[in-house]
Amino acid sequence: VQLQASGGGLVQAGDSLRLSCAASGRTYRMGWFRQAPGKERKFVATISSTGRSTGYADSVKGRFIISRDNAKNTVYLQMNSLKSEDTAVYYCAASSSVSYYSYRAIDYDYWGQGTLVTVSS
Repeated sequence: VQLQASGGGLVQAGDSLRLSCAASGRTYRMGWFRQAPGKERKFVATISSTGRSTGYADSVKGRFIISRDNAKNTVYLQMNSLKSEDTAVYYCAASSSVSYYSYRAIDYDYWGQGTLVTVSS
């Protein structure tokens, strides 16, 4: 399975942005992670295979919304009230077989190439 992330860009603090990640085949749990310059990759959001269960990092809870369209094999990340500290390369990830969501990068089998989000203050 290949993942193609898109939707990144340069925005101002307070703006919104929606990221998309299209998978070439069926996926199960999916998630978003991000990596800021000079820092390690961190969990952002996750969603179960059905879309009924989601989880978020504390830093984005209440501002970001993860969703998926299984008919299109696509997961989305709606990012609202963006802050400068949200600046990072965002990676989507997918699991090949397990349905329930996970916060751990090790639980994902496939990774997209990343899309850069820059928030200016």
